[in-house]
Amino acid sequence: MNGELILFFVLAIVAISAALGMLFSRNAVYSALFLILNFATVAVFFLLLGAPFIAMAQVTVYAGAIMVLFLFVIMLLGAEQIQHQARRGWQRPLAMLLTLVLLAESAYLIFTRSDVLTVLQPAAADYGSPQSIGMLLFSEYLLPFEVTSILLLAAMVGAIVLVKEDKKSGGQK
Repeated sequence: MNGELILFFVLAIVAISAALGMLFSRNAVYSALFLILNFATVAVFFLLLGAPFIAMAQVTVYAGAIMVLFLFVIMLLGAEQIQHQARRGWQRPLAMLLTLVLLAESAYLIFTRSDVLTVLQPAAADYGSPQSIGMLLFSEYLLPFEVTSILLLAAMVGAIVLVKEDKKSGGQK
């Protein structure tokens, strides 16, 4: 076993533990912190794959910006003081059934594809570099990129219009 494989297994245990900690934590702030730990381990996985740009984007975008926003909203709304509604009786058995189905599918895929390590090919030298991502983004994926930018622009304009009209109606009351 080489060092990268050992590091992979250690990080896999940390990522799974962080995900379980996020799911089973009763405190919303702790759940968000467990999710940040999970994002950080995923970024290290990207580093192991030889994609430093994607790893830094993972840390910057998800662990940095989005999780700070989540924590801000949790603190602002005081989610810890909100009373939880009673759970419905059918939710827990359905969740357990879906979990068992997911575990069975995962086990089937792992054991039927036992030659996964032999199928893996080493990544290209420019895999995950900003240049290769830019070339793919503006050649093969130009249309989805443009559609996404228009969708985000429309969402931003819509949010501004909604806030502006809300301020108008709030002032006339």
